[in-house]
Amino acid sequence: MPYHIEPTVIIDGTLYVLLAFSVITWTLILFKIWQFARNSYENKKFNQLFWECVDLESARNLTKDIFQGPQARIAQQGFNWLAESSQSEKKRLKYQGIPVELLEQSLLEQMQQEQRSMDGGLTMLASIGSTAPFVGLFGTVLGIMQAMHQITASGSTSLDVVAGPIGDALVATAIGIAVAVPAVLAYNFFLRKVKLQRSHLENFAVSFIHLVFNADKKEGLHGL
Repeated sequence: MPYHIEPTVIIDGTLYVLLAFSVITWTLILFKIWQFARNSYENKKFNQLFWECVDLESARNLTKDIFQGPQARIAQQGFNWLAESSQSEKKRLKYQGIPVELLEQSLLEQMQQEQRSMDGGLTMLASIGSTAPFVGLFGTVLGIMQAMHQITASGSTSLDVVAGPIGDALVATAIGIAVAVPAVLAYNFFLRKVKLQRSHLENFAVSFIHLVFNADKKEGLHGL
């Protein structure tokens, strides 16, 4: 390392980096818990009321400023596509083709937006989980190097002289592992949550398409 930089500065820097990693990790964990809990609540409530509706119009009204969950936004996207498609006198390119495939593509685009929202922050958790131990190890190596220089300068190799500085240096590795473990566990937990919620959204999208194109053609496609 450059001789004009004190080793303690770099060691302290690694500890501050690990502290920042820890703050980011727990902030993301709390936010993702809130996000998935809110999505689950909104989806469950919307799904229950949606399938109790007597027609498509009453189902569409549920998406108007009543629910804000991913499932409601997907339904709203579908209803908007149906309304624009049926009201367009001169079909634009986006409405030319097989209706069921075009509607499916429209719902898929909204699902991709929901996927990006649910994935937000997971890359950061994965990165922290994989790099925090190495940051801690880096601080430990520097701490041991500094301890060796101090031991050499003191001219003593007794256990009391050696154990203290080496033990202090190993703290950085312990902190790195302590930061990484929650990040990795949270990443795996939320990744499973993303897969579960995505599968529910996919099932709803398939059911929505089936409902629309098996409903009365006049009411389903031209009445919206």
